[in-house]
Amino acid sequence: MGASAVGAALVPALLPKGRAQEIKGVNESGIMGPDVVRCASRLACLCGSCKNTVGDCAMLECGYCAPMRKRIAAMQADGHSDDDIVAAIVKENGKQALASPPTQGFSLFAWTAPWIAIAIGLAAIFAFIRRFSAKPQPAGEADTELLDRYQDRIEKDTAKLD
Repeated sequence: MGASAVGAALVPALLPKGRAQEIKGVNESGIMGPDVVRCASRLACLCGSCKNTVGDCAMLECGYCAPMRKRIAAMQADGHSDDDIVAAIVKENGKQALASPPTQGFSLFAWTAPWIAIAIGLAAIFAFIRRFSAKPQPAGEADTELLDRYQDRIEKDTAKLD
């Protein structure tokens, strides 16, 4: 085992406990590990300036994402699962903390309403086209007695004009 290998193995042991966790989860420059990104992508950034998730918010020194990323990394270092972390944050901030609404209760309606509206709209368009593009019905047989009477009336009126 070379000197560099021994040095690399001792560096995490010599660092304070908080610093070792910071390197694993989120370092000083804000670069996140894959575990933090996976969990943070399930949470919405609540800074009020963007519509991103905590995992992909690109604002430098975001007042919400930077501390939240560090908190997620610390909770993961303590052994909490992603579901436990998300549940704890949702318990504090409400369902607005979720990047996408849950698929239950009223939120299920929010997921399905656009598709239902599209289906109703397509059905209405289909009914409209079908109604106005229907072939015209053939006219019934004309009453010859009525036609003769009108023809006589027309001839009398035109005779008066001459």
